[in-house]
Amino acid sequence: MRIPKTAFVFLFLHIFFLNFTFAQKLSEVDKIVAKYPKSFNTTEKLAQKIEKDFNSDHDRARAIYTWIALNIKYDYNAFLNPPKVRGFSYSSEAEKQRKIKQLNDDLIQKAFNSKKAVCEGFTALYQYLAESVGLKCEIIRGDSKTSLRDIGRKTTFSNHAWNMVLIDKKWRLVDVTWGQGYYDSSKGRMVNDFAPIYFDTDPDYFFAKHFPDSGSYLGTRLSKDDFLNGPLIYNKTIEKDYKIKSPESGILEVRNGEKLTFEIKNVSKSNQVFYLNKKNQPVKVQNAKEKRGGLEFQILYDNNVGEYITIFIDTNSIVSYKLVQKERI
Repeated sequence: MRIPKTAFVFLFLHIFFLNFTFAQKLSEVDKIVAKYPKSFNTTEKLAQKIEKDFNSDHDRARAIYTWIALNIKYDYNAFLNPPKVRGFSYSSEAEKQRKIKQLNDDLIQKAFNSKKAVCEGFTALYQYLAESVGLKCEIIRGDSKTSLRDIGRKTTFSNHAWNMVLIDKKWRLVDVTWGQGYYDSSKGRMVNDFAPIYFDTDPDYFFAKHFPDSGSYLGTRLSKDDFLNGPLIYNKTIEKDYKIKSPESGILEVRNGEKLTFEIKNVSKSNQVFYLNKKNQPVKVQNAKEKRGGLEFQILYDNNVGEYITIFIDTNSIVSYKLVQKERI
């Protein structure tokens, strides 16, 4: 999980505007799992409880996601100070595989017993529990897009991991690490905030924020340029299905006095739309027009606009862009 050690204050303002309650975010499966004990004696007992309480593959996969997200916390200290990689020797392929399995089992049990993990522990535990209830599950490693500085990066990195789980003959995307909460840069710590949106996430949203090391998803090549140069979207964007129609690029070349045009689907004039200037002051959008099931509006680029611009809807950050001044001719 890639979490920036420093960041611009306005990127994280959405943290303070989470205006929905925990109960409102819970599905019926979540409500049942929320009443589970925070600790089980063994992973097998947790898997048995989930198998007993839920009949469908979907509900079991969701129950595992919810229990982990509610009870395993992101170990930010381990992220900052990762343990040394444990090496081992082996004399045969069978011995090698046994030792790899033992390391993986140790990782799973450490996450389960300590209630702390980084993304490797989250994904390994999710896969183990999913397979324990009869589900096919894989771990995918790749890049993650979490901060303004990720817009327009030159290359991808292998810095995160997530899962795919097979439900009703369809592979579903799951990021239980992000489901458990977020990093609050103003407090310098992780904040527990259950996010259902990273279970069975729409691939279009998922791959705006994730890029697998393989560069492909179910055999289809993904665009690395779209990932690196696309805008940064936020949790509320996914939750509310706010589709960012334009600009499609996250890097906008601008001149002073130029108007930037934005179009966002599934939002209307009843919503409050604003952005923050470079002094972190809110500026309300006044010229929004309803268009094709969304809003189209313009923002004047001048000296009051900073290097990045983040659009907010009803006090929730939705999308950010990087602004690059055009060279004068």
